[in-house]
Amino acid sequence: MNNAIKNENAWYCYVMQCADNTFYTGITNDLEKRLTAHNNGTASKYTRCRLPVQLVYSEPHANRSSASKREAQIKQLSRAEKLAFI
Repeated sequence: MNNAIKNENAWYCYVMQCADNTFYTGITNDLEKRLTAHNNGTASKYTRCRLPVQLVYSEPHANRSSASKREAQIKQLSRAEKLAFI
């Protein structure tokens, strides 16, 4: 997992592995809060029925736009490509 120093202005693109071994990719400006929300079932319909989830990758970005573009790139990867990437 890529550990970034917490920066209140930073956005993060992240990948979580769900209990069914699928991956969920998203963006946030608070990784800890987002992970908690996912595991509480309040962050995403997709992860809500695939609990628990664990953070397997994150990378910081200067702004939301940059994080969103990276999220789109990662979502285009096949499962095999995501496994190699992570």
